[in-house]
Amino acid sequence: MLELTMAAVSAADSGATAGMLMADSPSDPGAVLRVGRDRSVCRLWTPDDWLFVSRVHLEFLCGPEGTWQVTWLQGSQPDPSSEVRLTVGEYAQPLSYGGTVPLPRSGSGEIIIQDRTAPRSVNVVFYHEE
Repeated sequence: MLELTMAAVSAADSGATAGMLMADSPSDPGAVLRVGRDRSVCRLWTPDDWLFVSRVHLEFLCGPEGTWQVTWLQGSQPDPSSEVRLTVGEYAQPLSYGGTVPLPRSGSGEIIIQDRTAPRSVNVVFYHEE
């Protein structure tokens, strides 16, 4: 099972937990959870006017062995207006535009989508339970 909790945070409400969204999915091969602005395909969505987040920004996909990976999908622009980083424990790494990273089995972490032009971010906490 993969559990996601998302909070959209701006400078005005940093530290607030209101507006948190949650989604989960069994670790079945081919299962998908998406994060972005498009409510028709994303289980977790951001405000429509947060254009630093693509229509479909992050895709969590379960592979054949029940392991999950996250991909920062390339949007319509050649250069993104955000940065994405993955933190697991003490380890943090940037996620490249169009890049994919495996998530740890039976672990947790956070993925942050940071606006390059304003003090706001989308924080997605994940927990992978076997």
